[in-house]
Amino acid sequence: MTQPTPGTPSLLRAINDRAALQALLERGPLTRPEIGALTGLSKPTASQLLARLQEAGLVVLNGIREGLPGRTAEVYRLNPSAAHVAALDVTPTHIDARVADITGTVIGEHRLQTPGRSGGDVVERVRAALEGANAPADLRHAVIGVQGAIDPGTGRLGYATSKDMPGWHIPDLVSTLSEGLGVPVAVENNVNLVAQAEQAHGVAQGHQDFVLLWADEGLGSALVLGGRLHRGATGGAGEVGYMPAPGAPTAREAGRYTNHGYQALTGGPAVLRILRSYGVRGATFAQAVSNAVRDSEGTGKHADNARAGLRDVAARLAVGLASITSVIDPELIVLTGGTFMSGGETLRELVERELHALTIPRPPLLLSAVEGNPVIAGALDLALATTRDEVFSSTLPT
Repeated sequence: MTQPTPGTPSLLRAINDRAALQALLERGPLTRPEIGALTGLSKPTASQLLARLQEAGLVVLNGIREGLPGRTAEVYRLNPSAAHVAALDVTPTHIDARVADITGTVIGEHRLQTPGRSGGDVVERVRAALEGANAPADLRHAVIGVQGAIDPGTGRLGYATSKDMPGWHIPDLVSTLSEGLGVPVAVENNVNLVAQAEQAHGVAQGHQDFVLLWADEGLGSALVLGGRLHRGATGGAGEVGYMPAPGAPTAREAGRYTNHGYQALTGGPAVLRILRSYGVRGATFAQAVSNAVRDSEGTGKHADNARAGLRDVAARLAVGLASITSVIDPELIVLTGGTFMSGGETLRELVERELHALTIPRPPLLLSAVEGNPVIAGALDLALATTRDEVFSSTLPT
């Protein structure tokens, strides 16, 4: 039987250091007595801890707080310069980059246009995006969201064609990026990162088992089971765009990476085509969905057609969700992407009604509450979590 490791003084100091750093991160600037009260440390121990963290460059003085007459207290805060991270969202036409310090404060953003670029210049493209966002030389971590997923067995990007991700299908992609940029890099499926953001900031907070469905130009899903992302053996868990669906061509007829399955049934182009067949106008699928919702609130034949078109779209979306629900039985389904955000509560309610008519489990369906770019938000959360764990553990004895 393994005996427990005794709490050595150095280990206990490191544990106290981490608790103090976490308190400063969550509560903001604090005085020594406040840090002592939050961590349960005596005044002398709290003073020694702060001196140690200042010397390590993790904590800085943040001025003086006036108290009772004749009494002042020094205020300390987490040193924003202790570490910096980057988050990137890669699409076929551009790369969005965001850089933040360890407190999560964003210090730079940039969009690098990349239309038609291909070949072996992936490192150069990412570097240019980071430079545009004013990334410092001492960047600690970078998380990159991509269409597709890294196969852990091969190290290559899968579930995406060269058209989707030009230039990214190279051996050992993560190692190539990390070595070329001189910073540890993680490459993650973009919809998984959306789920990460939703779990941290959105409607999935507090849920251990949920499914996120991204319906946009393309379709994707993320599965969170037991509080953790489920990626699958080849990284392809949640790649539901390729899932066979009633009424849609299969990979056998259409080809492995062509338009088939759930994608052919309810992807952006299909939604636009469906709504136009009901007389709903729109230059894009998102515009058509918005117009259908607006028109459905009126009266007359045109309103009736708009409502019928939305019910058709909802029924098709529910078919795929029924397959997922029957297998996963999630607590919650989060809906996001251009189709759902354009359709709002009207489309959400229709899809929920259709789904509950098809399955025995009846999980609630909720619209995403994450604002801005959810891929970037999730990537930044992941980069910050990794970096804080490293930095806050840096005083642990080796």
